[in-house]
Amino acid sequence: MDLRGRSPAPALDPPAPLNPPTRAPRTPGLRRTEPGLNRSYRGTFRSPRPSPKSGQADGTGEESLYLDIQKLREKKDVLDKEISQLISEGYRVDELEDHIAQLHEYNDIKDVGQMLLGKLAVIRGVTTKELYPEFGLDMND
Repeated sequence: MDLRGRSPAPALDPPAPLNPPTRAPRTPGLRRTEPGLNRSYRGTFRSPRPSPKSGQADGTGEESLYLDIQKLREKKDVLDKEISQLISEGYRVDELEDHIAQLHEYNDIKDVGQMLLGKLAVIRGVTTKELYPEFGLDMND
């Protein structure tokens, strides 16, 4: 009771429980280990990839590596030929970098335009597809 003889006002929040709720069990993949605990229950790590020793037991591993190297050399030769052809046609690396930068800028501007069309379509209660002819846009734009 307060000084005026009235009982105190009811609490807005219920009183905190005496025993805090217990935690739910953690996800097994995210479990932390306590220092000093024995980790032998997990067993040894086994890689999903075969070890180099197992693949090379009959010599197939070495042959496979040789074939991979040959394929990579052939691919490098093809790419070198393409590069030399592009250079002979007058293309330059700095032009390519400038072109890529312009494409990034174009895509950013296009994204903003698409966002504005979407907002306008919502305001008008139509689809963005219906707005394309109004703005002279092709569906492939």
